[in-house]
Amino acid sequence: MTVSRPGKHVTPDEAVDAISDGSLIYVAQGSGCPYGFLAEIDQRRDQFRRLEFVAAFLLERPAPIDHLGQPFSWRSLQPTGGIRDVLDHEDFDIIPGRYSDLDGICSPSGPLPADVVICQVSPPDATGNCSLGTGVGGHVSLLKEAPLVIGQINNQMPYVYGEGECSVEHFDFLVSIDEPLSELQPAPIDPVSSAIADYIGPYIPDGSTLQFGIGAVPDAVLSSLRDRQNLGLHGGMINDACLELIECGAINNLRKGCDEGVSVAAEIMGTRKLYDWVDRNPLVRLARGAHTHGIPGMASVQNFVALQSTVEMALDGSANSEFVSGRFISGPGGAPDFAFGASIATGGRSIIAMPSTAAKGTASRIVRRLTEGAPTTLPSYLADIVVTEHGAVELRGKSLSERAQLLIGIAHPDHRDALGRP
Repeated sequence: MTVSRPGKHVTPDEAVDAISDGSLIYVAQGSGCPYGFLAEIDQRRDQFRRLEFVAAFLLERPAPIDHLGQPFSWRSLQPTGGIRDVLDHEDFDIIPGRYSDLDGICSPSGPLPADVVICQVSPPDATGNCSLGTGVGGHVSLLKEAPLVIGQINNQMPYVYGEGECSVEHFDFLVSIDEPLSELQPAPIDPVSSAIADYIGPYIPDGSTLQFGIGAVPDAVLSSLRDRQNLGLHGGMINDACLELIECGAINNLRKGCDEGVSVAAEIMGTRKLYDWVDRNPLVRLARGAHTHGIPGMASVQNFVALQSTVEMALDGSANSEFVSGRFISGPGGAPDFAFGASIATGGRSIIAMPSTAAKGTASRIVRRLTEGAPTTLPSYLADIVVTEHGAVELRGKSLSERAQLLIGIAHPDHRDALGRP
């Protein structure tokens, strides 16, 4: 990154004073979210008539969420459980946007140009070098594009190699606020997740390059791969399950076709053990979403396996990952990026894995057609492998009637008659 800013160390109050009333503030996502500095802004909210925040996936609830309309508004590209109670608030809204386009949406030429970027940063060394640490994908390019960039120096933030490496000259102001990084605990592996992982296993041969999401199913799948050889990692996230596979030698990144020998992701989300492990670790590299989720990056990956979940899948293979119980609960995130990327990567496969039911078994997640009002997060032409605890089916190249029969066959038995038992 080539940019020259003052890099001035200031108090939190001085940094808040530098934010103009009416600003649009892009907030770094994941474990790199500057919760401490957000709390400082919240405490000084009386000096603003209006501030608008934009953020993606967050692991914790940021302080300004508790004062929507007083004077804050918040736009989320991927709301999470901690803010579900404000989904219907008039000053909260969801932006449908692909992860690969996060920085584009808030760039100076984008539809929501950010006036301010706030993020966490590792402690600078004697020469001023530092790192964005555990979060890079959505905001690294904005460091040289946004009019005002404020970094929260956190002594608990690791230095992570890759595109997030920077210097104090990438920041207008730096504030020192130490706080524990938000952690993502490994999900408990229940019998349903374990059964799904068993069906997925044959689709991940030696030499595969993995992408996966958050939750019990991907954690169960990763835990089942310790006997694999020459696996690679290229995707949105590195978590504790990845650490286990790297330490046992299953992931060595030697057959990826690009970025060989290095696990590449946009975010690191896990426990403190993981954050300590990635600190100055040459086996890990973080990159902007345009590379991890973008078509050129995925097209260069060999044997790419994208593992994702969804809210519901229709019998034609289309999927909705954003809408439940009559309202939007999320944005598309990286799902469209990875499903399409897997379709063009050499030897690529896209896997949609989900429990067969929701609402304690009363609702089927395989449905005749997507819920009225729901978006099509993944169109039917991207459907490839679909897995539930009742089996795995391959939809690519299958007709609509064949797809319907296959999907009904892996639906929960209690719901197959309603779907039209084959």
